[in-house]
Amino acid sequence: MGEALLQQALTLAVRLPRGRYAVQRTCNVRIPMRDGVRLACDHYAPVGVERGPALLIRTPYGRNGPGRSLAEMYAQAFATHGYHVINQDVRGRFDSEGAFVAFVHEKEDGVDTLAWMGSQPWCNGAIGMWGPSYLGYVQWAAAAGKSPYLKAITPIITHSHLMEYQEHGFPLDLLLRWMFQLASMTDPSLSVWERLQRINDGAVQDRFLRAAFMHLPMQTADELVIGRPDALYREMSAAGPDHPLWREVDHRGAVAGAPPALFVSGWYDLFLDGLLEDYSVQERAGLQPRLIVGPWHHMEYGYMGVAFQEALRWCAMHLRNEPATRAEKPVRLYVMGANRWREFDRWPPPSRPLRLYLHGNGLAKTGRLFPHPSPAEASADVYTYNPADPTPNLGGPKLANGAGAVDNRPLERRSDVLVFSSLPLREDVEFIGPVQLELYVQSNLPTADFFARLCVVERSGYSRNICDGNFRVEPGRGEVQPDGSVRIVVAMSSTACRVNAGQRVRLLVASGAHPRFARNLGFLGNQTLMTEMRPAVQTVFHDAAHPSALVLPMV
Repeated sequence: MGEALLQQALTLAVRLPRGRYAVQRTCNVRIPMRDGVRLACDHYAPVGVERGPALLIRTPYGRNGPGRSLAEMYAQAFATHGYHVINQDVRGRFDSEGAFVAFVHEKEDGVDTLAWMGSQPWCNGAIGMWGPSYLGYVQWAAAAGKSPYLKAITPIITHSHLMEYQEHGFPLDLLLRWMFQLASMTDPSLSVWERLQRINDGAVQDRFLRAAFMHLPMQTADELVIGRPDALYREMSAAGPDHPLWREVDHRGAVAGAPPALFVSGWYDLFLDGLLEDYSVQERAGLQPRLIVGPWHHMEYGYMGVAFQEALRWCAMHLRNEPATRAEKPVRLYVMGANRWREFDRWPPPSRPLRLYLHGNGLAKTGRLFPHPSPAEASADVYTYNPADPTPNLGGPKLANGAGAVDNRPLERRSDVLVFSSLPLREDVEFIGPVQLELYVQSNLPTADFFARLCVVERSGYSRNICDGNFRVEPGRGEVQPDGSVRIVVAMSSTACRVNAGQRVRLLVASGAHPRFARNLGFLGNQTLMTEMRPAVQTVFHDAAHPSALVLPMV
């Protein structure tokens, strides 16, 4: 498949509207950084706009070429609407000089690139940034440098602290899969088609990564993925919560003082929670940000056309000082189940908590959800989690196709998964906002994971996941009860969903979602360095003294 055909397929899939300007591209422009390293970029100039506003796109995935056409496609499209666009390879990637160390150089390099752009005769000093995922993170990094030229940003499916210490489970799938994708992009032995498969096809990736996902110690799994140690992966896996690495690449402190942001995400995106946190910070700071959340996951194209259209309006307002084209509320959310968009004045919208209490009879897989607590004599549910046969992850937020909503019945049939279901609803119910599980638990080991997933069950039995989260119990985490059990609150992310009459609400409780969260090996300490594992006997209480409950934000 040729480069032109790939570009045409992407354009048709995303359907970017073209503006009225012809575009002239100047390739392989070299921009010097403060340390002398030169970064490669292409300049897309709208013919007839000698001086005007500009956009910057910075990518580690290749600014152009076969299989790397997304940034190029968007640069071209924005330029047709009258913006001078710089499309740049970040340090150490593709044609740019220097060594690529993910996250580390993006603040200084972003600021230096903005300063170069602002000094060009074709730039009027008003610059915006655009891009998803890592291309969104670099916007927060540049904003942390407080460039006077940066007037607006569009962070899509990302947040300001992509790399942070994960206290509730090491993100093994995300790190190994991303490492594999990055290496595949620059592997000269691969054909274009092989490269595309390794970058985009989750099933192909799984064939290469399966052994690495089960490898111990986890810290050396990088050698199975790319054939050599990866310095950043090794440092991340060894670093404790107080390591300076986390502070160096965490730009949360810049969010309140950054330019106003257009936030775009999906209910199944990997980085939704951090993006919602960033939005709330800007909203409280009075920056009047805008929030769009659709029914998407990280690797699908659904958000791209929406993000481009919204970005055109956002840039017109903040780079050209044009008035808003229509009156609208700042928050626009897609309500799954209702299958329609709704607008709100704030995030999260006003709601009241609906508690659905866990009921059971002491036998796994027969639990119920009711709006009243269990009786005092209700017995607990007990199951065994074996890290040698870890409870797998199905769908949900992950860096591959096959993410998002899937049928959870294969998961629900496992003996290490508890299932609690409501009766069929008599009327439609809608909930929008953060979901959480208040759970009373106990383990025979000093550390244990408790994974919770919310599902909606169709009349046919199809069990569709909505949102989920994981909590790692260790000394000091959770509230120890007089009987030795521990009360924990599992943050299950956020959603907007309607459960229709006849459908049921279902809760799954397990002790793993491997490899999305690396399996808990059962020992305290840094488990990425361990080679031993042991099974855990887990107890979930749901009686009058232990009122475990799913908490839904009713609107």
